[in-house]
Amino acid sequence: MASSLIALMGLSLFLGCGCWLFFLWAVQRGEFHDMERPKHRMLEEDEREKPKK
Repeated sequence: MASSLIALMGLSLFLGCGCWLFFLWAVQRGEFHDMERPKHRMLEEDEREKPKK
């Protein structure tokens, strides 16, 4: 019982550190730099596409 608890605690610590490192990597790449632009960009019309009539 105790060995499985220690193994699960180690696994959760490993996964938690992995997620934290992934988050730090994304911040360094600038993934969270501009949070407002994508939601406004989807409302803009693409001028390259011509509507079919």
